[in-house]
Amino acid sequence: MITEPAPAKINLALHVRARRADGYHELETLFAFVRDGDTVTLAPGPLSLAVTGPFAAGLSGEGDNLILRAARAFAVAFDKPETGAFTLDKHLPVASGIGGGSADAAAALRALAKANAVPIDDPRLFEIAATLGSDIPACLLGRTALGEGRGERLYPLDGPTGMATLLVNPGVAVSTAAVFKAWDGVDRGAMPDGDALSLALAGRNDLEAPARRLAPVIDDVLTLLGEGAPILARMSGSGATCFALYANVPDRVAAAARIRATQPGWWCLETRLA
Repeated sequence: MITEPAPAKINLALHVRARRADGYHELETLFAFVRDGDTVTLAPGPLSLAVTGPFAAGLSGEGDNLILRAARAFAVAFDKPETGAFTLDKHLPVASGIGGGSADAAAALRALAKANAVPIDDPRLFEIAATLGSDIPACLLGRTALGEGRGERLYPLDGPTGMATLLVNPGVAVSTAAVFKAWDGVDRGAMPDGDALSLALAGRNDLEAPARRLAPVIDDVLTLLGEGAPILARMSGSGATCFALYANVPDRVAAAARIRATQPGWWCLETRLA
């Protein structure tokens, strides 16, 4: 049995530069990962998927999960039979802008690579990842990186490892396609040069404004996060999850306690950057 973590992804910055003819968007995004998230387990057996955990119900009607699609693509790329009994322990909210499904698919690819003695840096794994979703190559890499194109062209960076981080989701699922469609099409400029934290502080999330129009509760999340004097508070991806980075753990703990007291129905994850 092989167990792989599927940590949450956050976009420390996300610049949308242009709409592309193929229906995607030209992006510059700063990927980072936290130390917590879902877990994917692979055991011998026919190809199957069981889902457990507090957010399992959100995937009950999904059908062809990304984990199964990743396993089938792996079998084709490496000329292997379609096998593997997967269990996904789902702790990240669904459709929340923190790459839960992408992280799960990446974890499945890593597990299959280990089970078949395939090096984790085999280019075919990243080719599979790119065909499955824009965030999956970054989740497969699993470290702070600048992403370009759809996000699949990756340039690793040293990140602010260990920084106290709080993720908050108000319990609202936001459609990625709807948020991108609502983007106003204005190119607000390129990502500046610098280290990862400098890029994050100087950057922005161009999807935040359209997401806030579609889900106004994001305003409330960012307002509450801002009250705790974080180093940075911003929406991740297409939302609705927002994150805050803190100079120390006590500041994060205080912010999380305040949000849980005023919004007990919201999801909060106290963690650190990986």
